[in-house]
Amino acid sequence: MTIQQDLFSKFLIQGFVGFSFLLFIDALPVKGQITPDNTLGAESSRITPGALINGVNADKIDGGAQRGNNLFHSFSEFNINNGQRVYFSNPTEIENILTRVTGGKISNILGTLGVDGAANLFLINPNGILFGQNSQLDVRGSFVGTTASGVQFGEQGIFSTANPEAPPLLTINPSALFFNQINPEAKINVQSQASAGTNPLGNQTNGLRVPDGKSLLLLGGDINLTSTGLRAYGGKVELAGLAAPGTVGLTGNGTQLGLVIPSDVTRANVSIIDSVISGFAATAGEISIYSRNLDIVGTSLYGGIGDGLGFVGAQAGDIKLDTTDTITLRQESIIDGNLGKK
Repeated sequence: MTIQQDLFSKFLIQGFVGFSFLLFIDALPVKGQITPDNTLGAESSRITPGALINGVNADKIDGGAQRGNNLFHSFSEFNINNGQRVYFSNPTEIENILTRVTGGKISNILGTLGVDGAANLFLINPNGILFGQNSQLDVRGSFVGTTASGVQFGEQGIFSTANPEAPPLLTINPSALFFNQINPEAKINVQSQASAGTNPLGNQTNGLRVPDGKSLLLLGGDINLTSTGLRAYGGKVELAGLAAPGTVGLTGNGTQLGLVIPSDVTRANVSIIDSVISGFAATAGEISIYSRNLDIVGTSLYGGIGDGLGFVGAQAGDIKLDTTDTITLRQESIIDGNLGKK
């Protein structure tokens, strides 16, 4: 079954649909490496192996350029090996950690990417990001993974991968993600099957997860999810793809972040196969997907209020599928905006 849509038509969909099969294949990942570039000068990132974080050895990233509540890192390559744990140091006053990759290669995240603190984490690589089967997020804030060219900070300036230099006085919260050029091969691929703890109903989960009430945002390029999970219980999961230069607004109150997609941007495709996206909780729980074509195969989307978790006055979040071309639902896909079960 295919749902054909007119330009920029919007859907709020709830229910159960079953259909056929689609095969998806990703390129094999390469060996990981983390290499600071020279764009931040004396404020360059410093990597300390063998640091004890949460009782386990990890590679800790210190340094960076601090501007008010924001901390900036810049790397020519940023990859994490299978089994490797990499954490950004989080000074107490820092609310946002922004990491750009300038060297022209995809980032392969095959192990654990974390923050040793409660800051939001941005990973910005215009050449693509792959989250492998054993990849995990260990953060206490929200997470943004994007192939954007850079991040805008109101009228103060930008933190760019296309023209990398030391950031100016960027002391306010990030306000937008901009694409001034598009690499057609730059995609966000998520294949994580790593344990992600238990959900609000006590069931075991897998995939990429942020803390309850936080946001998990992926902004491409094409976005492909295969046999994985994205989880932000009581928070937001948002996926969006751009296929031409444009700017996407970024909202946030320090706790949750969100995307604002202009009506005039050219969108890319989103494919979700044999996966689960969950945001359900006792209240809230939002899932939003913005794309040109959206292909959902053997996948479950659970938002809103979980079964038996609600309370008087609780407000369920929406599941929003916003495409400019087609939505295809196949192979017993479930889109449930009221009673999440996984």
